[in-house]
Amino acid sequence: MLLKSLGPGVITGAADDDPSGIATYSVAGAQLGTKLLWTALLTWPLMAAVQMMCARIGKVTGQGLAANFRHRFPGWLLRVFVGALLAANTINIAADLAGMADAAEMLTGINSHLFVVAFAILISWATIRLHYYQIANVLKWLVLVLIAYPITAFVVGADWSRVLRDTLVPSVPHTRDEWSMLVAILGTTISPYLFFWQASEEVQEEKAAGQSTLAQRRGATLQELEFRNFDVGVGTFFSNMVMFFIILTTAVTLNRHGITHIETTREAAEALRPLAGKFAATLFTIGIVGVGFLAIPTLAGSAAYAFAETLGWRQGLEKKLKQARWFYALILLSTGVGVVLNFAGINPVKALYWTAVINGLLAPFLLVAILIVASDRTLMQGQPSSRVGWIVVAITTGAMFFAGVAMFAV
Repeated sequence: MLLKSLGPGVITGAADDDPSGIATYSVAGAQLGTKLLWTALLTWPLMAAVQMMCARIGKVTGQGLAANFRHRFPGWLLRVFVGALLAANTINIAADLAGMADAAEMLTGINSHLFVVAFAILISWATIRLHYYQIANVLKWLVLVLIAYPITAFVVGADWSRVLRDTLVPSVPHTRDEWSMLVAILGTTISPYLFFWQASEEVQEEKAAGQSTLAQRRGATLQELEFRNFDVGVGTFFSNMVMFFIILTTAVTLNRHGITHIETTREAAEALRPLAGKFAATLFTIGIVGVGFLAIPTLAGSAAYAFAETLGWRQGLEKKLKQARWFYALILLSTGVGVVLNFAGINPVKALYWTAVINGLLAPFLLVAILIVASDRTLMQGQPSSRVGWIVVAITTGAMFFAGVAMFAV
Protein backbone atom coordinates (compact mmCIF):
# COMPACT_ATOMS: atom_id res chain seq x y z
CA MET A 1 0.00 0.00 0.00
CA LEU A 2 2.92 2.33 0.72
CA LEU A 3 4.39 1.64 -2.73
CA LYS A 4 1.02 2.27 -4.36
CA SER A 5 0.75 5.59 -2.51
CA LEU A 6 3.90 6.86 -4.26
CA GLY A 7 2.88 9.28 -6.99
CA PRO A 8 2.21 13.02 -6.71
CA GLY A 9 4.90 13.58 -4.08
CA VAL A 10 7.57 11.65 -5.97
CA ILE A 11 6.68 13.35 -9.28
CA THR A 12 6.75 16.81 -7.68
CA GLY A 13 10.04 16.11 -5.92
CA ALA A 14 11.69 14.88 -9.11
CA ALA A 15 10.31 17.80 -11.15
CA ASP A 16 12.15 20.08 -8.73
CA ASP A 17 15.44 18.82 -10.24
CA ASP A 18 14.57 20.23 -13.67
CA PRO A 19 17.23 21.69 -16.00
CA SER A 20 16.75 24.95 -14.05
CA GLY A 21 17.70 23.19 -10.85
CA ILE A 22 20.55 21.30 -12.54
CA ALA A 23 21.96 24.58 -13.88
CA THR A 24 21.65 26.36 -10.52
CA TYR A 25 23.29 23.50 -8.62
CA SER A 26 26.01 23.22 -11.28
CA VAL A 27 26.78 26.94 -10.98
CA ALA A 28 26.87 26.59 -7.17
CA GLY A 29 29.33 23.69 -7.35
CA ALA A 30 31.51 25.32 -10.01
CA GLN A 31 31.72 28.71 -8.28
CA LEU A 32 31.78 27.76 -4.60
CA GLY A 33 32.93 24.15 -4.55
CA THR A 34 31.44 22.10 -1.71
CA LYS A 35 30.67 25.18 0.47
CA LEU A 36 26.90 24.88 -0.04
CA LEU A 37 26.50 21.10 0.29
CA TRP A 38 24.87 21.72 3.67
CA THR A 39 21.89 23.33 1.91
CA ALA A 40 20.81 19.92 0.55
CA LEU A 41 20.56 18.58 4.10
CA LEU A 42 18.78 21.67 5.40
CA THR A 43 16.24 22.09 2.61
CA TRP A 44 14.93 18.49 2.74
CA PRO A 45 12.75 18.91 5.89
CA LEU A 46 11.81 22.46 4.86
CA MET A 47 10.76 21.42 1.35
CA ALA A 48 8.98 18.33 2.70
CA ALA A 49 6.96 20.37 5.21
CA VAL A 50 5.90 22.88 2.54
CA GLN A 51 4.87 20.22 0.02
CA MET A 52 3.04 18.19 2.69
CA MET A 53 1.06 21.30 3.61
CA CYS A 54 0.17 21.96 -0.05
CA ALA A 55 -0.80 18.30 -0.51
CA ARG A 56 -3.00 18.47 2.60
CA ILE A 57 -4.75 21.61 1.32
CA GLY A 58 -5.50 19.95 -2.03
CA LYS A 59 -6.61 16.63 -0.55
CA VAL A 60 -8.75 18.04 2.27
CA THR A 61 -10.43 20.92 0.42
CA GLY A 62 -10.77 19.12 -2.93
CA GLN A 63 -9.44 22.26 -4.67
CA GLY A 64 -6.12 23.68 -5.79
CA LEU A 65 -4.24 26.49 -4.05
CA ALA A 66 -5.55 29.35 -6.19
CA ALA A 67 -9.16 28.25 -5.63
CA ASN A 68 -8.56 28.37 -1.87
CA PHE A 69 -6.74 31.70 -2.08
CA ARG A 70 -9.87 33.19 -3.69
CA HIS A 71 -11.72 32.70 -0.40
CA ARG A 72 -9.16 34.61 1.70
CA PHE A 73 -7.44 37.24 -0.45
CA PRO A 74 -8.41 40.11 -2.79
CA GLY A 75 -8.71 39.21 -6.46
CA TRP A 76 -6.05 41.71 -7.51
CA LEU A 77 -3.48 40.17 -5.16
CA LEU A 78 -4.22 36.67 -6.43
CA ARG A 79 -3.83 37.87 -10.05
CA VAL A 80 -0.42 39.35 -9.14
CA PHE A 81 0.62 35.98 -7.68
CA VAL A 82 -0.48 33.90 -10.67
CA GLY A 83 0.84 36.46 -13.16
CA ALA A 84 4.29 36.30 -11.55
CA LEU A 85 4.03 32.51 -11.52
CA LEU A 86 3.19 32.40 -15.25
CA ALA A 87 6.07 34.75 -16.15
CA ALA A 88 8.63 32.81 -14.11
CA ASN A 89 7.38 29.45 -15.38
CA THR A 90 7.45 30.57 -19.04
CA ILE A 91 11.06 31.74 -18.75
CA ASN A 92 11.83 28.49 -16.97
CA ILE A 93 10.24 26.47 -19.77
CA ALA A 94 12.34 28.36 -22.34
CA ALA A 95 15.54 27.66 -20.46
CA ASP A 96 14.59 24.03 -19.79
CA LEU A 97 13.93 23.49 -23.50
CA ALA A 98 17.31 25.07 -24.26
CA GLY A 99 19.05 22.82 -21.74
CA MET A 100 17.34 19.70 -23.10
CA ALA A 101 18.10 20.66 -26.71
CA ASP A 102 21.77 21.38 -26.00
CA ALA A 103 22.09 18.03 -24.24
CA ALA A 104 20.36 16.24 -27.13
CA GLU A 105 22.70 17.94 -29.63
CA MET A 106 25.68 16.68 -27.63
CA LEU A 107 24.34 13.13 -27.83
CA THR A 108 23.29 13.15 -31.50
CA GLY A 109 25.09 16.00 -33.30
CA ILE A 110 21.74 17.34 -34.60
CA ASN A 111 21.17 21.12 -34.36
CA SER A 112 19.68 22.07 -30.99
CA HIS A 113 17.04 24.40 -32.50
CA LEU A 114 15.36 21.39 -34.11
CA PHE A 115 15.19 19.68 -30.73
CA VAL A 116 13.64 22.77 -29.10
CA VAL A 117 10.72 22.61 -31.52
CA ALA A 118 10.48 18.80 -31.46
CA PHE A 119 10.49 18.58 -27.64
CA ALA A 120 7.90 21.37 -27.33
CA ILE A 121 5.56 19.67 -29.83
CA LEU A 122 5.97 16.24 -28.22
CA ILE A 123 5.36 17.49 -24.69
CA SER A 124 2.35 19.62 -25.76
CA TRP A 125 0.82 16.72 -27.71
CA ALA A 126 1.21 14.33 -24.77
CA THR A 127 -0.24 16.85 -22.29
CA ILE A 128 -3.33 17.44 -24.41
CA ARG A 129 -3.96 13.94 -25.79
CA LEU A 130 -3.16 11.68 -22.82
CA HIS A 131 -5.37 11.20 -19.77
CA TYR A 132 -4.09 12.28 -16.36
CA TYR A 133 -3.35 8.74 -15.14
CA GLN A 134 -1.35 8.05 -18.32
CA ILE A 135 0.69 11.24 -17.85
CA ALA A 136 1.23 10.41 -14.15
CA ASN A 137 2.48 6.91 -14.96
CA VAL A 138 4.95 8.25 -17.54
CA LEU A 139 6.21 10.89 -15.11
CA LYS A 140 6.73 8.28 -12.38
CA TRP A 141 9.06 6.27 -14.63
CA LEU A 142 10.92 9.38 -15.79
CA VAL A 143 11.96 9.90 -12.15
CA LEU A 144 14.50 7.09 -12.65
CA VAL A 145 16.69 9.24 -14.94
CA LEU A 146 17.78 11.23 -11.90
CA ILE A 147 19.78 8.24 -10.68
CA ALA A 148 22.35 9.37 -13.29
CA TYR A 149 23.59 12.11 -10.94
CA PRO A 150 24.52 10.02 -7.87
CA ILE A 151 26.23 7.55 -10.22
CA THR A 152 28.18 10.41 -11.87
CA ALA A 153 29.35 11.68 -8.46
CA PHE A 154 30.76 8.27 -7.52
CA VAL A 155 32.41 7.90 -10.94
CA VAL A 156 34.33 11.19 -10.59
CA GLY A 157 35.43 10.50 -7.00
CA ALA A 158 35.62 12.93 -4.05
CA ASP A 159 37.38 13.70 -0.77
CA TRP A 160 34.62 12.21 1.36
CA SER A 161 35.97 13.52 4.69
CA ARG A 162 35.72 17.09 3.38
CA VAL A 163 32.34 16.35 1.81
CA LEU A 164 31.05 15.14 5.20
CA ARG A 165 32.39 18.26 6.94
CA ASP A 166 30.86 20.69 4.42
CA THR A 167 27.55 18.80 4.61
CA LEU A 168 27.24 18.83 8.38
CA VAL A 169 28.91 22.19 9.15
CA PRO A 170 27.13 25.11 7.41
CA SER A 171 29.31 27.72 5.72
CA VAL A 172 27.54 31.07 6.15
CA PRO A 173 27.60 33.23 2.97
CA HIS A 174 29.70 36.40 3.24
CA THR A 175 29.35 38.17 -0.13
CA ARG A 176 26.35 39.35 -2.15
CA ASP A 177 27.09 36.70 -4.79
CA GLU A 178 27.07 33.96 -2.16
CA TRP A 179 23.80 35.22 -0.69
CA SER A 180 22.19 35.44 -4.15
CA MET A 181 23.36 31.87 -4.81
CA LEU A 182 21.70 30.76 -1.57
CA VAL A 183 18.47 32.55 -2.59
CA ALA A 184 18.66 30.85 -6.01
CA ILE A 185 19.08 27.42 -4.39
CA LEU A 186 16.16 28.06 -2.04
CA GLY A 187 14.08 29.39 -4.96
CA THR A 188 14.70 26.40 -7.19
CA THR A 189 14.24 23.89 -4.33
CA ILE A 190 11.26 25.44 -2.53
CA SER A 191 9.69 26.73 -5.72
CA PRO A 192 6.26 28.38 -6.19
CA TYR A 193 5.21 26.24 -9.17
CA LEU A 194 5.64 23.11 -7.02
CA PHE A 195 3.19 24.51 -4.44
CA PHE A 196 0.43 24.87 -7.04
CA TRP A 197 1.26 21.62 -8.84
CA GLN A 198 1.23 19.53 -5.64
CA ALA A 199 -2.22 20.72 -4.57
CA SER A 200 -3.68 20.42 -8.09
CA GLU A 201 -2.23 16.93 -8.50
CA GLU A 202 -4.01 15.82 -5.32
CA VAL A 203 -7.28 17.00 -6.84
CA GLN A 204 -6.49 15.13 -10.08
CA GLU A 205 -5.77 11.95 -8.13
CA GLU A 206 -9.17 12.20 -6.44
CA LYS A 207 -10.90 12.86 -9.76
CA ALA A 208 -9.11 9.84 -11.26
CA ALA A 209 -10.48 7.78 -8.34
CA GLY A 210 -14.04 8.77 -9.32
CA GLN A 211 -14.57 11.71 -6.94
CA SER A 212 -15.83 14.05 -9.63
CA THR A 213 -17.71 16.57 -7.46
CA LEU A 214 -16.28 19.00 -4.91
CA ALA A 215 -18.48 17.54 -2.17
CA GLN A 216 -17.07 14.06 -2.79
CA ARG A 217 -13.47 15.33 -2.64
CA ARG A 218 -13.76 17.27 0.61
CA GLY A 219 -12.11 15.77 3.68
CA ALA A 220 -9.50 13.03 3.95
CA THR A 221 -8.92 10.04 6.21
CA LEU A 222 -5.93 9.89 8.55
CA GLN A 223 -4.52 6.99 6.51
CA GLU A 224 -4.79 8.98 3.25
CA LEU A 225 -2.89 11.88 4.81
CA GLU A 226 -0.22 9.59 6.27
CA PHE A 227 0.31 7.87 2.92
CA ARG A 228 0.64 11.22 1.16
CA ASN A 229 3.14 12.42 3.78
CA PHE A 230 5.20 9.27 3.09
CA ASP A 231 4.97 9.94 -0.65
CA VAL A 232 6.07 13.56 -0.27
CA GLY A 233 8.83 12.60 2.16
CA VAL A 234 10.29 10.11 -0.32
CA GLY A 235 9.97 12.53 -3.24
CA THR A 236 11.61 15.44 -1.44
CA PHE A 237 14.41 13.23 -0.07
CA PHE A 238 15.15 11.98 -3.59
CA SER A 239 15.07 15.57 -4.91
CA ASN A 240 17.55 16.84 -2.33
CA MET A 241 19.80 13.81 -2.71
CA VAL A 242 20.11 14.56 -6.44
CA MET A 243 20.77 18.24 -5.65
CA PHE A 244 23.57 17.17 -3.29
CA PHE A 245 25.28 15.00 -5.91
CA ILE A 246 25.04 17.62 -8.69
CA ILE A 247 26.75 20.22 -6.47
CA LEU A 248 29.32 17.60 -5.46
CA THR A 249 30.02 16.46 -9.04
CA THR A 250 30.64 19.96 -10.37
CA ALA A 251 32.61 20.94 -7.24
CA VAL A 252 35.12 18.07 -7.47
CA THR A 253 35.55 18.45 -11.23
CA LEU A 254 34.94 22.01 -12.44
CA ASN A 255 35.74 24.01 -9.29
CA ARG A 256 38.77 21.87 -8.41
CA HIS A 257 40.27 22.56 -11.84
CA GLY A 258 39.55 26.29 -11.81
CA ILE A 259 36.47 26.19 -14.09
CA THR A 260 34.19 28.50 -12.12
CA HIS A 261 32.29 30.24 -14.93
CA ILE A 262 29.78 28.29 -17.01
CA GLU A 263 27.18 29.79 -19.36
CA THR A 264 25.07 26.75 -20.35
CA THR A 265 24.23 23.30 -19.07
CA ARG A 266 26.01 22.07 -22.19
CA GLU A 267 29.22 23.76 -21.01
CA ALA A 268 28.85 22.03 -17.65
CA ALA A 269 28.46 18.64 -19.33
CA GLU A 270 31.29 19.24 -21.82
CA ALA A 271 33.63 20.42 -19.06
CA LEU A 272 33.02 17.15 -17.23
CA ARG A 273 34.25 15.01 -20.14
CA PRO A 274 38.03 15.62 -19.92
CA LEU A 275 37.90 15.72 -16.11
CA ALA A 276 35.53 12.87 -15.31
CA GLY A 277 35.44 10.79 -18.48
CA LYS A 278 32.98 10.30 -21.31
CA PHE A 279 30.72 7.98 -19.30
CA ALA A 280 30.17 10.55 -16.52
CA ALA A 281 29.54 13.37 -19.00
CA THR A 282 27.04 11.21 -20.93
CA LEU A 283 25.15 10.30 -17.75
CA PHE A 284 24.98 13.98 -16.77
CA THR A 285 23.65 14.85 -20.24
CA ILE A 286 21.02 12.09 -20.37
CA GLY A 287 19.71 13.25 -17.00
CA ILE A 288 19.14 16.77 -18.35
CA VAL A 289 17.05 15.49 -21.27
CA GLY A 290 15.02 13.04 -19.20
CA VAL A 291 14.17 15.38 -16.37
CA GLY A 292 13.13 18.08 -18.85
CA PHE A 293 10.30 15.81 -20.02
CA LEU A 294 9.27 15.54 -16.38
CA ALA A 295 9.54 19.24 -15.50
CA ILE A 296 8.01 21.10 -18.46
CA PRO A 297 4.49 19.60 -18.12
CA THR A 298 4.70 20.47 -14.42
CA LEU A 299 5.72 24.07 -15.14
CA ALA A 300 3.09 24.64 -17.82
CA GLY A 301 0.42 22.73 -15.90
CA SER A 302 0.91 24.52 -12.57
CA ALA A 303 0.46 27.96 -14.15
CA ALA A 304 -2.58 26.77 -16.12
CA TYR A 305 -4.21 25.35 -12.97
CA ALA A 306 -3.52 28.57 -11.04
CA PHE A 307 -5.00 30.78 -13.78
CA ALA A 308 -8.00 28.51 -14.34
CA GLU A 309 -8.86 28.43 -10.63
CA THR A 310 -8.39 32.21 -10.33
CA LEU A 311 -10.56 33.06 -13.35
CA GLY A 312 -13.09 30.25 -13.00
CA TRP A 313 -12.14 28.35 -16.17
CA ARG A 314 -12.92 24.68 -16.65
CA GLN A 315 -9.68 22.83 -16.02
CA GLY A 316 -8.04 19.46 -15.50
CA LEU A 317 -5.75 17.09 -17.37
CA GLU A 318 -8.55 14.52 -17.38
CA LYS A 319 -10.59 16.75 -19.70
CA LYS A 320 -10.41 16.84 -23.49
CA LEU A 321 -9.23 19.94 -25.35
CA LYS A 322 -12.75 21.07 -26.28
CA GLN A 323 -13.89 20.73 -22.64
CA ALA A 324 -11.18 23.02 -21.21
CA ARG A 325 -10.03 25.22 -24.12
CA TRP A 326 -8.62 28.12 -22.08
CA PHE A 327 -6.81 25.80 -19.68
CA TYR A 328 -5.03 23.99 -22.52
CA ALA A 329 -4.55 27.24 -24.45
CA LEU A 330 -2.47 28.61 -21.58
CA ILE A 331 -0.34 25.43 -21.53
CA LEU A 332 0.27 25.79 -25.27
CA LEU A 333 0.91 29.54 -24.95
CA SER A 334 3.56 29.22 -22.22
CA THR A 335 5.28 26.38 -24.10
CA GLY A 336 5.09 28.32 -27.39
CA VAL A 337 6.54 31.48 -25.82
CA GLY A 338 9.29 29.28 -24.39
CA VAL A 339 10.16 28.19 -27.93
CA VAL A 340 10.16 31.80 -29.19
CA LEU A 341 12.47 32.90 -26.36
CA ASN A 342 14.94 30.23 -27.44
CA PHE A 343 15.18 31.82 -30.88
CA ALA A 344 15.59 35.27 -29.30
CA GLY A 345 19.10 34.42 -28.12
CA ILE A 346 18.57 34.31 -24.34
CA ASN A 347 21.39 32.99 -22.18
CA PRO A 348 19.90 29.75 -20.73
CA VAL A 349 21.94 29.55 -17.52
CA LYS A 350 21.47 33.25 -16.69
CA ALA A 351 17.73 32.94 -17.36
CA LEU A 352 17.52 29.82 -15.20
CA TYR A 353 19.58 31.36 -12.44
CA TRP A 354 17.62 34.61 -12.24
CA THR A 355 14.31 32.74 -12.50
CA ALA A 356 15.46 30.80 -9.46
CA VAL A 357 16.25 34.08 -7.69
CA ILE A 358 12.80 35.49 -8.60
CA ASN A 359 11.19 32.31 -7.28
CA GLY A 360 13.24 32.65 -4.11
CA LEU A 361 11.86 36.16 -3.57
CA LEU A 362 8.25 35.26 -4.52
CA ALA A 363 8.03 32.01 -2.55
CA PRO A 364 7.94 33.45 1.01
CA PHE A 365 4.96 35.67 0.15
CA LEU A 366 3.11 32.64 -1.20
CA LEU A 367 4.09 30.65 1.89
CA VAL A 368 2.43 33.27 4.10
CA ALA A 369 -0.78 32.77 2.09
CA ILE A 370 -0.43 28.97 2.34
CA LEU A 371 0.02 29.20 6.14
CA ILE A 372 -3.16 31.29 6.43
CA VAL A 373 -5.19 28.79 4.37
CA ALA A 374 -3.72 25.73 6.11
CA SER A 375 -4.76 27.07 9.54
CA ASP A 376 -8.29 28.06 8.46
CA ARG A 377 -10.52 25.40 10.06
CA THR A 378 -13.47 26.28 7.82
CA LEU A 379 -11.60 25.99 4.52
CA MET A 380 -9.74 22.91 5.78
CA GLN A 381 -12.96 21.10 6.72
CA GLY A 382 -11.92 20.88 10.37
CA GLN A 383 -8.57 19.27 9.39
CA PRO A 384 -6.06 22.14 9.57
CA SER A 385 -2.31 21.64 9.35
CA SER A 386 -0.58 20.15 12.38
CA ARG A 387 1.16 22.54 14.77
CA VAL A 388 4.58 21.03 13.99
CA GLY A 389 4.03 21.32 10.23
CA TRP A 390 2.84 24.92 10.59
CA ILE A 391 5.90 25.87 12.67
CA VAL A 392 8.36 24.28 10.19
CA VAL A 393 6.74 26.07 7.23
CA ALA A 394 6.77 29.33 9.22
CA ILE A 395 10.50 28.85 9.86
CA THR A 396 10.99 28.18 6.13
CA THR A 397 9.13 31.39 5.30
CA GLY A 398 11.24 33.41 7.72
CA ALA A 399 14.49 31.91 6.39
CA MET A 400 13.55 32.74 2.80
CA PHE A 401 12.62 36.32 3.72
CA PHE A 402 15.92 36.69 5.59
CA ALA A 403 17.99 35.30 2.66
CA GLY A 404 16.20 37.62 0.22
CA VAL A 405 16.85 40.70 2.37
CA ALA A 406 20.48 39.66 2.98
CA MET A 407 21.06 39.35 -0.78
CA PHE A 408 20.34 43.09 -1.19
CA ALA A 409 21.75 44.26 2.15
CA VAL A 410 25.20 42.65 2.04
